[in-house]
Amino acid sequence: MVIRIAVVGLGKMGLSHHAMINVHPRVKLAAVCDATGYVLDVLNKYTGVRTFTDFDAMLNEVELDAVIIATPSSMHSRMVNAALTKGLHVFCEKPFCLDTKDGETATRLANEKNLVNQVGYHYRFVGAFQEVKRLLEAKAIGEVTHVLAEAYGPVVLKPKGSSWRTQRAEGGGCLYDYAAHPLNLVNWYFGAPLGVGGTVLNKIFSKDTDDEVFGSLYYADGKSAQISVNWSDESFRKMSTKLSIWGTAGRITADRQECQVYLRDTDVLPAGYHVGWNSRYTTDMTAPVWFYLRGEEYSAQLDYFVTCIEQRRAHDNVNSFASALETDKVIAMMIADAQKGASTKSSDAPVDQPRKKRGLFASLR
Repeated sequence: MVIRIAVVGLGKMGLSHHAMINVHPRVKLAAVCDATGYVLDVLNKYTGVRTFTDFDAMLNEVELDAVIIATPSSMHSRMVNAALTKGLHVFCEKPFCLDTKDGETATRLANEKNLVNQVGYHYRFVGAFQEVKRLLEAKAIGEVTHVLAEAYGPVVLKPKGSSWRTQRAEGGGCLYDYAAHPLNLVNWYFGAPLGVGGTVLNKIFSKDTDDEVFGSLYYADGKSAQISVNWSDESFRKMSTKLSIWGTAGRITADRQECQVYLRDTDVLPAGYHVGWNSRYTTDMTAPVWFYLRGEEYSAQLDYFVTCIEQRRAHDNVNSFASALETDKVIAMMIADAQKGASTKSSDAPVDQPRKKRGLFASLR
C-alpha cells in the first residue's frame, strides 16, 4: 500500500516536510500547493510533481489519501476542515488553530470520520523528552511538585518589517510559535492545568505581537509550572527548549540533547539508573530514520503519521488534534490572563500597622 500525500505550504517547514516525505519508501508525493509561482515552477520542472496555487482545486483534481498542511497558522482551520470533509487524513503544522472553537470543530470532524489526525509538535519524538515521559510514568522522582519550561532563540532581534509569524492574527507571535512547544510538553506529561496566572506577553522588537512570554500553570494536586520563553534572545544560536522538573525523590532536566536525572536514595530505582546524577543522551535513545533533515524527530513524526494511516489508528495518536487543542486552550487562558493585567496591585497590599515601642529588656521577660 502506497500512501498518496500532498504538501500544502512551501515555506521553511513545508519544504522540509516535502524533502522528507518525498523519499519515504511507502509514500507517493502526489501534489504540492503554494501561493508562490516560481517555487512551484522549479518543483514541477525538476521533479514532475503536480503543482497547484488553489488548494480546493488540488483536492478536487488529485487522488489523495492524506495532506500535510504547513501554511501560515491563520489558514489551518479552513484547510484542515476541507481536507477532512474530503475524507483525507491530515497532518497539520503547529500551532493547530488560533481559535479554540475552530480546533474543536476540526477535532470533532476528524473523530466522526475516523481519520488519522496529527499536529507537528515534534519534541514528542525526541529521545530525551520521551525518556522524561517514561521516568515520570514510573514515578522515578516521586510526586512532582514544580516544573520550569523554557524556550529561547534568535527569531526577532530588531525592529523590522513584519512577517506572518510576527502578526498576531496570522501566526500568533512568540506565544503560539515558541511557547506552544514547552506548553505542549508540559501537557503531555501532566495533562491540562486547572488554571493560569501571572501571564506576561511582552513586546521587545515586534510591533504587533509578543516577543517574550512568562506565566504560571496551576494543578489541582498543588503542582505548579512556570513558563519562560523569549524568541528575541541572540545568546542562543537556534531554538533551545528545556524542562526542569522537581519531585519528592529527585529532579529531571532535559533538552533536545540530553536527559539528566538526579535520584535520591529511595526504595525503587528505574532500571539502569543509580542514586545521584544520571545522564542519558538523545543519540543513544533515538532509532535511525530513512532520511535525516534537521533532526531525526522530524522524520520520525512523519513516519508515525504514515504508520497510523496504514494501521488505521485514527484514535491512537501521540500528537492528535485533541492533544494539540489542549495546548491551544492553555494558550487561550494565558491570553485572557495577560489581558487582565496585575491581579494584585501595590494599592491592594496591606499597610503594616506601627508597632508599639518596647523597652530594651521586654523581649527577655
